[in-house]
Parts: sequence; C-alpha cells; structure tokens
Amino acid sequence: MSEQFDVIVIGGGTGGYPAAIRAGQLGMKVVCINAWLNRDGKPAYGGTCLNAGCIPSKALLESSEMFHKANHELASHGVKVTGVAMDIAAMQTRKGKITASLTGGIGALFKANGVIGMEGFAKLLGKGQVEYTSHSGEKKTLEAKHIIVATGSEPVNLKIAAFDHERICDSWDALDFTEPPARLGIIGSGVIGVELGSVWARLGSKVTILEALPTFLPMVDQTIAKDAQRQFAKQGLDIRLGAKVLGAKNTGKEVEVEYEVGGEKKKETFDKLIVAVGRKPYTEGLGAKEIGLELDQRGFLKVDKNYKTNIPGIYGTGDVIGGLMLAHKAIEEGVALVEQLHGEHTEVNYDAIPSVIYTAPEVAWVGLTEEQAKEKGLDVKIGTSPFAANGRAKALEAATGQVKVVSDAKTDRILGVHMVGPYVSEVLQSVVVALEFGATTADLQLTMHGHPTLAEALHEAYLAVDGKAIHAINKKKAA
Repeated sequence: MSEQFDVIVIGGGTGGYPAAIRAGQLGMKVVCINAWLNRDGKPAYGGTCLNAGCIPSKALLESSEMFHKANHELASHGVKVTGVAMDIAAMQTRKGKITASLTGGIGALFKANGVIGMEGFAKLLGKGQVEYTSHSGEKKTLEAKHIIVATGSEPVNLKIAAFDHERICDSWDALDFTEPPARLGIIGSGVIGVELGSVWARLGSKVTILEALPTFLPMVDQTIAKDAQRQFAKQGLDIRLGAKVLGAKNTGKEVEVEYEVGGEKKKETFDKLIVAVGRKPYTEGLGAKEIGLELDQRGFLKVDKNYKTNIPGIYGTGDVIGGLMLAHKAIEEGVALVEQLHGEHTEVNYDAIPSVIYTAPEVAWVGLTEEQAKEKGLDVKIGTSPFAANGRAKALEAATGQVKVVSDAKTDRILGVHMVGPYVSEVLQSVVVALEFGATTADLQLTMHGHPTLAEALHEAYLAVDGKAIHAINKKKAA
C-alpha cells in the first residue's frame, strides 16, 4: 500500500526545499525527495546552489578578493603587508564549512515545519504515484494529490569539449581546484565563466575566455557590459569575442583547444579548461516520457502560468521549467505554487527579477535594458552616474563603474536599472522594490538616500534622467 501525502516535492534544491517548507507551514503533509550526492558520496540538500554553485563560488570570490586586496590595495590605505601567501587548502576548507552549515540547516528547517525529507531518487508512475528508491536501493511507493517536479539543471556537456573532470572541467570541478592552473582556459563568458575566471586570475592563473558571440554579456545593458569588459581586461582576463571553439583534446599533460575567429583557425594550450556554456534541465530517471509528461525541444518541463503541466496534479518549478536559471527565481516559484495549491492568489513578477555577477566590480541589473526597451517600441530617457564621483566608493578604494537608469519618457515609470561597481548587488535591491510598486523616476528622485553611501550613485542616476544630477555634469537641461 502506498504512503499518502498532500504534496510530494521531487528535488531538494532551491526550486524544491522552500516549496516543501511552505507546504509544511500551511499544514500540508509533505515529503521532499532529494537525490543530490556530493563528490564525497554524501547526500546534501540545497542542490547546485548551495553545494556546487552560488554559495561555494561566492566563498571563493571573497577569499580571492581578500588576497588581491592584500597584494594590491592595502598599501594605499597605509596598511603595510609583506610575505602575503595564499593557502588554497585553507580557502577550500572554509568554503566547505560555509556550504555544510547551510545545507545542514535545511534539515533543521524541515523538522521545524513538519517536512519529511527522504534521500534518494523519485520516478513518476502516473495517477498521483511516485516510486521512491533510497541510495541503498530500497523502494517504496508514495502517493499525493499534488506532485512538484523541481529537479533543477546540470552543466551543458559539449561533444567537442567533453568533460573528463581532470583537465576539461565543469563549473563544479573548477570550484575544487587544489592549486591555480598556470594557464586556464574558459569556454563561455557568461556569469559562471567570468566569476570563475576572476577567482583563479586573482590567485595567479593566466585566464583566457573564449566566447562564440560577438558581444560581451549580451543579456546585460551594453553600456554596462562594455564598462565591465574594460574593468575585467584591466584585471588580466583575456576575453576573446567571436571565438568559436571547434574542439578540445586532453593530451594527458595539457588541453589543446582549436577555435575560429573571423574565419581564421587558431590553437591555444591550457593546463585546465572550464566549459561554462550554460545549463540544461535535469530529468534523468524521472519517468517523464513514460507517463506522457510534456517537455519542450530543449528538454524543459512545459508548464502554464500556474506551473501546471499537461498532467493534472503534476507541477514544475525552478530551472527544470526554463527561464532565468536563478536560485531566487526558483525559490519564489516554489513558494508561489504551494500557496496557490492552498487557495491563495500568489504570483511571481517576472519583470522584476534581479540578476548579479559577483565579480569585482560587481555587475547587477533588473528590468529592461535600453536595447530591450527600444525593441519594444518604448520611448526612453536615460540617466547615468559614475562611482568615480561617489564619496563612499572612493573611501573603499573602489571608485569604478557606473549606474544607468532606463525610464519611460511618456509615463516616467522606471523600466530598468543596470550597474557595474562596488557591492552593487546590495544597492540593486531597492530598485527591485521600486519596480514592484511601479515607481516613477520622480518618486525616486524625491527619495532621500543616506550620505555617504554607494546608493547615492543610484540617486544621482535617477536625477540625471531629467538633467537634475547634483554631483555630476548633466548631459541634458533640467526640467
């Protein structure tokens, strides 16, 4: 006889475990089936984000930035440091402790909210049933009115540069290097590529990034993307655009990469190669096709605006349904879905999803770029403000980058804000709130920002939209 639940959540990552917790809070009987195994063979909640993505990468970015500051910035503050060295093993141990503390905390949250956690694999059987198989091979059948598929995504494995996890590496491998590769190649200049490139470049690697597209960070407003590219180039990242990789070969001692630029074939040799060309939905062993669950051409689970699949009672959230592959998007989708199942009218505002690249300087944005707004036929007005004029940025020895505001010229509504600069991931969050409330440029021009703060650069950009900037030369006449 099958065990009965109100909700079965398949996946213990950011698309799954928050949904399970919210279901428990709402009084539902819920189980979360988590298949994740770390490289040591031990199970852990949190999926890619907590174990092999967001959290460990931020730990390494912070550690490597401290090393960079000690070597290049502390002297300007009057702090004299000699004999600086990097203990990679200690850095990796710190990363592991941070990750373990967060993944371990999910179990405590489950217990506090009445969620049953089960380690192992889930297979859809149809008719509201799921076959659970533990890591030791034991099987049982579970049944629920609602089944949420939140199985996440995995790195795309290129046939021309297939992972061997020794020299041709995925993003998880790159988080576990025991020493900086002397010559590090990266295929792909997206978020993952530039973050990992920044980590190992700071620690001594010569980093070359090969990007097939002709533009850098095409999803970012191009004013900001070009500024970021200049900053990264100054830091030693060799970013080659329009470089289409034709093949990569592990010779046993190094990786030989053949690529093409402008019709000309070239070769480069690296000690390690990171392939970071995106992620694909993970549905292996799910049994989706067997029960007729509809997937699109790229393998993403097809859902409607309420996360319903073509089979009643089965839903999807997070990376497995496509869209922006971001942990916070997955969290909000899972919570919104569960609240809908409880009879509430929750929804996710897909026009106000923040995105961040945690390099130094950071890149952060939300809403429409100038290019996107114009493609929609909108008449826009633009305001920019450099961090070079910001007192707090100067005090931090980080007065680089800028803020750009895109507003609707007719309605005065804020359409998007884009930044490259110090800690802009934190500065951006007030913009997300502004977009949620449909703020106008005038609203935010009249909103006081503390002095001295990095957020003053944001306020100046709001003012600059209408030629009112106080601490910069206005490019337009004030109204």
